[in-house]
Amino acid sequence: MDRECALLLPGVCAVLSGSGSSLPDDTSLEKLLDWFTGITEAGGSLLEACPCLLKLISTVVHNAASDPGVLSFALRLTGLLAATEESFETIQEHSVLNEVFNLQHWQEAGLWEDPCLRIGWIQGLRSMLQHPKALSFFVQSEFIDPLLQLQTDTSLFIAAAANQMLAHILLFFQPVPPAGCKGVDTKEKDDGMTPSSTDYTAVVKSISGYLKESLVPKESKNVRQSLQTLKLLALLLAQAGPPLRDKLLQTVGDSLEELVTAGSSELTLPLMDVILSACSSSGTDERITRLLSSMLNINKPADLIHAAAAFLRRGQHDTVHTARAVRILLLPLDIMTGQTLLGTISTADEHQFSVVEQLKSKSSCISIICVCLSNTPQITLTPPDVLPCLPVSIVTTVLSLLKICSGNSPSSSTGCSEVSRNVIGSGKVQKCALEALTTLTSSPGAKERISEVFTVLIQYLENPDSDPTVLHKSYQALLKWTSVCTDFSFITDQLRHDLVEVVKKRVCDMRWEVKDSTVEFLGHLAGVCDSIKAAAEECDSSEALLGGCSTTPLLREALQDSESYVRASAISALAKTLTHRWQQGATLTEEEPEIVSRLLEILSQDSEGFPRRAVVQYFISWYSSHSPPSSSSSLLMQSVRSVLSQGRADLDWEVKVHTLVLAELLLDEAFSGHPGYKKGSDSHHAPPHAYGVVSEQAYTLHTHTATHTEGAESDLAVVVEQGVVSVLLSGLVDCDRPVALKACRLLITLRETVCPLSLGALDASAAMATVSCELPGCGWGREIIKILKMKKSDQAKEEDIADQRGLNGAEEGADSVCVSVCEALRSLGLDERMEVLTQSSDHIHNSPLSLLQDILTASATHTKPGEEVIVDCY
Repeated sequence: MDRECALLLPGVCAVLSGSGSSLPDDTSLEKLLDWFTGITEAGGSLLEACPCLLKLISTVVHNAASDPGVLSFALRLTGLLAATEESFETIQEHSVLNEVFNLQHWQEAGLWEDPCLRIGWIQGLRSMLQHPKALSFFVQSEFIDPLLQLQTDTSLFIAAAANQMLAHILLFFQPVPPAGCKGVDTKEKDDGMTPSSTDYTAVVKSISGYLKESLVPKESKNVRQSLQTLKLLALLLAQAGPPLRDKLLQTVGDSLEELVTAGSSELTLPLMDVILSACSSSGTDERITRLLSSMLNINKPADLIHAAAAFLRRGQHDTVHTARAVRILLLPLDIMTGQTLLGTISTADEHQFSVVEQLKSKSSCISIICVCLSNTPQITLTPPDVLPCLPVSIVTTVLSLLKICSGNSPSSSTGCSEVSRNVIGSGKVQKCALEALTTLTSSPGAKERISEVFTVLIQYLENPDSDPTVLHKSYQALLKWTSVCTDFSFITDQLRHDLVEVVKKRVCDMRWEVKDSTVEFLGHLAGVCDSIKAAAEECDSSEALLGGCSTTPLLREALQDSESYVRASAISALAKTLTHRWQQGATLTEEEPEIVSRLLEILSQDSEGFPRRAVVQYFISWYSSHSPPSSSSSLLMQSVRSVLSQGRADLDWEVKVHTLVLAELLLDEAFSGHPGYKKGSDSHHAPPHAYGVVSEQAYTLHTHTATHTEGAESDLAVVVEQGVVSVLLSGLVDCDRPVALKACRLLITLRETVCPLSLGALDASAAMATVSCELPGCGWGREIIKILKMKKSDQAKEEDIADQRGLNGAEEGADSVCVSVCEALRSLGLDERMEVLTQSSDHIHNSPLSLLQDILTASATHTKPGEEVIVDCY
């Protein structure tokens, strides 16, 4: 703890103990605890550094007028202070522990009913229970019974905290088994950390007895208690060592069997969690295996389906039960579609009638079918000896279900018409089926059904009743299946025509979500096509799917859409569509200049940020993909200058960051052949910042063969002319930190390349003296000039007199000033600025010192009526 904080802390303690009332900022106490916790975890002693804390706790506890929030803080602080044996003994000598955690005292004072106090009591004890002496205190004070009662507290938050507390006690103090024992953390404990066997045995006995008694609900209102108990038991069995695990299973075994027999639907999933946790830790325990078999044979179809799904999700490697779970999950799909998934002899036949009856209820039917569909991808990957049918049959089943949902399947072809009508038009089932179909591309033999897949998906795209989400998932499925296809001979002229027509129709849909999904599809399709071409030149999926129909006119039309999301998606799709042409250095088409003109218009005039960001990213993609010399190079470079000029002045910080990415590509192009230039340095050294989402896409500049014969000064003059240096300088003084941070990094990279200190100041000045940059006399230019003036004033008056005079001419309203680029790079204090920019504002406003000052200031202001209390909101 630093000296300033140590001096302020007694005053803060006096404030808290003096009034006993809560603070204006109700998070201040939480922040204080966080700070104290950090000191403790770092190995510091709070009692030595802050002896006033004990007095604070004692005063607050005995003050009948203390606010419940402050009392809760005192309870938690006491537990934190007592977390080490040495501090525990010190606190106990002062009789503070008995005062703070005395349950009878709080009940008699009428404060125990306040949730703040109860949660403080639990969390304080939890913090303290880190050593055997604390456990002894806990047992001797008979706190176990109140803690068990809190398992069913009216506050779910308190009940969960009590639940976690019980688990902590049993798991933290359990005896360490021999090294390498399965299912347990085998780290060694010091002898001083080994609890008394008597204390631990007493805790285990009490908790085990509670688990046994509370597992089976005596009345329907006690189901919540059973739920809490099952959660605790699952947590314990998953982490307990053999002695504790065996003791728990021995104690609760009969109760678990009774629960399984009772068949309470509300308890099915938590009960499965307990059984599966026991399976994972105990191996082949006969009793647990029997319980699992019973759960996979219960009579309620919905519970049976959920139990089977829970088993598969846990990834158990039990062939018998896996086969059972698979057949259970396939049975509803078999009934619904009439596909033969279970063979002629089925162990699931015993449930056939009850499942059919359950599926006749529409709500139950949709729920069960969705659960089964979500598990089909995992089912197809199970071993062949477990799967009752070929994986491709499951793909066929999903396709059949999609046809039933859309009403395209004749009733005679379905397994049970009375059941199948429940899913007709169900958007929920359609979405689940499409998600499953998208994932099933990796299933063995799935490609055998690819023609049928395309047919069904195009029918969904054509269906006027399909809602936007269903259409979006249909596009996703179509893209995924296209990506795994290498032979498009199955695409008929009719299928191709249908797809082209539906895309043309959907791109003009009345719903903007549908237009957006369609435009995105066209862009992603171009990306899929390019990747397929890279893998096999003879495959042209775009030609096969769209029959040579150009998507560019459709995307150009979407640039005029009234919805900003659609415009942004259209720009992104155009970039993906044209990437292959850029990479090949293809001849400029007639429409490309028109596209560029429209994009620059969007960048300068669009009121929404999404399209403007997409425009800058379009040019980033173009510049990083193009292969000069080509007919498009002149248009590209001319456009890039406009993008840099407009992008740096944009009001959206993400547009400005993307503009800096484009500027970085130009720097890479100019200086990649120079020694000392660190290409992509920003991406390697930039820590992730927390001020918004910046695109994580990595742009790799298309490498070109070039020789740098005219020296670094020539290349520097080029980037100045392109407007790169102006973009970097304007970004440096930008009010948005991510922009300034990136600009500063790039300027440092440029400085180290064109005027490194190792060359000597005179040599560097001589080499770069002729390269200057024009700064406007207003806006960002004036800010840069002010910085340079401040640096000049710190130097000897006779040094760089000419430059000083030049800067003095840059008064407000002046047209512009020319400065030496290299001189500016050295005079801007980039390293100091980088140090400031890489620090979050939290290093000032979220510091312990600021917190203590806020508490004292708020307290002083609070005593003066009529004055507003202002506390930092961080």
